[in-house]
Amino acid sequence: MSENENDSFRDKNVKEKIIVIIGITLLIVLAVGFVFGLFFFGMAGVFKLLGVQYDSIWSLVIFVICMFGVGLILEVVTKSIFVLSTRNMTEKTKILLIRIIIEFTSNWLVLFTVDELMNSITLSVQTEVVIAALLTAIEIIFDDDDKEDEETINETRN
Repeated sequence: MSENENDSFRDKNVKEKIIVIIGITLLIVLAVGFVFGLFFFGMAGVFKLLGVQYDSIWSLVIFVICMFGVGLILEVVTKSIFVLSTRNMTEKTKILLIRIIIEFTSNWLVLFTVDELMNSITLSVQTEVVIAALLTAIEIIFDDDDKEDEETINETRN
């Protein structure tokens, strides 16, 4: 191994530091952009299937960005509610049912809030419920935190 492979970040010169920072920033931007793109095109597809009309593509972009913002804030609250409400439960079906209820309510509340704030996209209550149910199913299916949640619940019991 050469000496350069074991150097810490503070031992690098300014040019190398800038390259590292730009590389990490680019990686983060690409990852966030990929997630946003998946969510954006998913919402565009669901809107197309459900017949939702929007003024322009920028309306949809703003809608998705607002959903991310409101959803991020509400996610912290609902995650806390879920952990506190299932802390002493052992039955997995009850835990799953509570999670579905909390996730669905959270998704619907985000959709409702963003829909009310925006005039360029109008969703009916039925469409909001369908999209909230779809988002809830996707979140639960693709969530990898199940094992971590079980470990956390088991740790709090012991």
